[in-house]
Amino acid sequence: MAKKEFKFKGKTLEELGKLSLKEFAQLIKSKERRTLIRGLTEQQKIMLENIRKGAKTVKTHCRDMVIVPEMLNTTIMIHNGKAFVAIIMKPEMLGHRLGEFALTRRSLAHSAPGVGATKSSASASVK
Repeated sequence: MAKKEFKFKGKTLEELGKLSLKEFAQLIKSKERRTLIRGLTEQQKIMLENIRKGAKTVKTHCRDMVIVPEMLNTTIMIHNGKAFVAIIMKPEMLGHRLGEFALTRRSLAHSAPGVGATKSSASASVK
């Protein structure tokens, strides 16, 4: 059985790779489109240049960067506020932002209350 070819808004990956940023912006949602049309920040331009030079791994704090076709198949280390999280860019991530894939908040799971936390636990013997 043949593997299904990935398409983004009716375009193949080869076609997406040939598009400029302005042309790609016309295919994505309005908020991300506006970000690309207004232009990239200096940090985002530096990160994109490093990817164009052929770096397979890039560290960045630019969580608001929109994922463009040039970034595909590279590993980007995205800062989550405490550490860098390694994320491999896949075609399904196109048009999203880097920060969506490096979560800043963990889920908190509490255990049982400690000794002295409730009135009944104060009278319990501690062994």
